[in-house]
Amino acid sequence: MARIAGVDLPKSKKVEIGLRYVYGVGPAAARRILETVGVDGNIRVKDLTESDISKINTEVSRNFRVEGDLRREIQQNIRRLIEINSYRGYRHRRNLPVHGQRTKSNARTRRGRRRTVGSSKAEAE
Repeated sequence: MARIAGVDLPKSKKVEIGLRYVYGVGPAAARRILETVGVDGNIRVKDLTESDISKINTEVSRNFRVEGDLRREIQQNIRRLIEINSYRGYRHRRNLPVHGQRTKSNARTRRGRRRTVGSSKAEAE
C-alpha cells in the first residue's frame, strides 16, 4: 500500500496516474516528481519498493504544497477576496461564477436548481 502525503494510491494504476490522486499533483507535476526521483512512471503502484515510495514522499513534501496546506491556502485567498469586498469576493459570496461566465442561460451548477418565479396553478385558482 503506497501512502503519499496522507493519501492511499490505487494499487492497480500506473504510478504516473496514481500520483494524481494527491490533491495538488496534476499530470505535469506527477511527471516532474518521477523524473527527479528516477522512478519509471509506467510501473504499477503495487510494484513500487519501499525506497521508491519514501523518495517520492520526500520529494512531494519538500517541493510541493499538497492536500491540507493547499486547500487551506486556497480558502484563505477566497476569504481575503471576500473581506476586501472585491468583485471576485462578491461573486464568491453570492455563489455566482467568478470568471466572467454568462448567467442568463447557464451556470446551473454554480447557482443550483431553478426556482420558478411567477404564477403557478395553485395561485391561479
